[in-house]
Amino acid sequence: MSLVHTLLTAHRNGQPVGLYSVCSSQQQVLVAAMQVAQTYATPLLVEATSNQVDQFGGYTGMTPPQFRAYVEQLADAHGFPRARLILGGDHLGPNAWQSLPAATAMAHARDLIHAYVSAGFHKIHLDCSMACAGDPLPLPDAIVAARSAELAGIAEASARAAGLPPPVYVIGTEVPIPGGESSLGSGVQVTTPSAAAQTLEIHRRAFDTPELRGAWSRVVAMVVQPGVDFDHSAVQHYNPSAAAALSAFVEGQPGLVFEAHSTDYQTEAALHAMVRDHFAILKVGPAATFAYREALFALARIEDELLPQAACSQLIDILDQRMQANPKAWQGHYHGDAQQLRLLRGYALSDRCRYYWGDAEVAAAVTRLIDNLRRHTPPATLLSQYLPEQGAAVLAGQLAAEPLALVQHKIAARLAHYARACAHNNAPIHR
Repeated sequence: MSLVHTLLTAHRNGQPVGLYSVCSSQQQVLVAAMQVAQTYATPLLVEATSNQVDQFGGYTGMTPPQFRAYVEQLADAHGFPRARLILGGDHLGPNAWQSLPAATAMAHARDLIHAYVSAGFHKIHLDCSMACAGDPLPLPDAIVAARSAELAGIAEASARAAGLPPPVYVIGTEVPIPGGESSLGSGVQVTTPSAAAQTLEIHRRAFDTPELRGAWSRVVAMVVQPGVDFDHSAVQHYNPSAAAALSAFVEGQPGLVFEAHSTDYQTEAALHAMVRDHFAILKVGPAATFAYREALFALARIEDELLPQAACSQLIDILDQRMQANPKAWQGHYHGDAQQLRLLRGYALSDRCRYYWGDAEVAAAVTRLIDNLRRHTPPATLLSQYLPEQGAAVLAGQLAAEPLALVQHKIAARLAHYARACAHNNAPIHR
C-alpha cells in the first residue's frame, strides 16, 4: 500500500491525520516544505499542475521526468529521504487545451497522463471538468466522468509498462479555478451531498469495466467545494456548520475522503477543522509563493536601508517592470486604475507575480539582493522592523541571519500550519 493510501486509510480508521499537498515548483518553497516535513515527520506531497509541467514543458519549461529529477535533486541536496517524497499531478486533463476541439484536447491529455505516470507521479488528479471547443455548456457530469475514466485507463497501462506501482486517483466535477477566483462576489457555495453523490455514482459507472475496476478501488478522494476560496484581496474562510452535511455524506463512503483546493490563507484552526471533517487532503500553492514574495520584498526594504541606491538590487521595481512588459500572466485577471493595478501586481493574494521569478532580469535581481545581504548582514533592528518572526528566531539562536535562511523560514511558517493540521503528533520533532 502506498504512503497516500496508508495515510488516508488511517484517517478513515479514525486517526486525526491528513495529507497536505504543496503545489509549487519554486525552489525556496520546496526547500522550506522539506524542512517542514522533516520537523513534523510527515510525508511530503509535491504536485505539479498541468500548466506548470507538461509533455511540452509547461510554463516552467520542465517535462514530468525533468520535474521529478529537479525535486529529487533538491531532496538529496537537503537530506530529505526520497522514500517520504510523493509526486502528484494536479488538474491533469484537457485544461491547457480548452480552446481546441475536444478530440484534439483529449489526445493531448492522454499524452499528458502517460508522461506523468511513466515518470513516477503516483497521485493523479483526473480533471476533465472543463469544456473544450464545441462542448455543451455546462459540461454534463457524464462526459466529465467518461473522459476521466478514459485517462485512468491510460494511467493504468502506463504504470504497468513502466513497471511502477499503480497510481491513486482523485476525481470530481466541482473543481475550483486553479489559483483562486478573480472575484469572490457573494462567496462560493458548499457542494451539496446530492451533487457529491451524483458525481460519485456517475464516475463509478464510468469505471465499471473489467479494465478499470482495479483503478476504481484506488480512487481515494473526490474534489468538492467545502466553502473556502480566495480572490485578489479577500478570503472565504471555512465554516464547519455549512459543510456539516457534506462531511456526514463522506462518512458513509468507505475508503473515500475529500480533497480541498484553494485552502490558501485559511487559518490554522480552520485547517485542523477541515481535516477533522474529512477534507483530508489540503492543497496549498499561491500562499506559499506569497510568503516567498513577502520575504523577498522585506529583504529588499532592508537592502534599501543598508546600501546606497546605486548598489541595490531594485528587485521590487524590476519585478513590476517585467510584469508590465510581459503582462500575459496577469492582464486578464487584474482590473482597475494604474494605482490599483500596481498594488495587485505586487500584493494580490492570487500572487500572479509567481509566474515571473524565472524571468532572467528578475532572477538576476534576486541574486543581487541575496549577494548584497550576504555581504552586509541584516542587523537585528532591521529584522525586527521587516521580518519580526525571523528576527526573533535569530535572536533566540534558532536561525542564521542569512538571507535564504530567512526566506525559507518565512515560507515554512506558513506551511507549518498545514503540517500541524495533518500530522498525527503535531508537535515539532526536536533533532
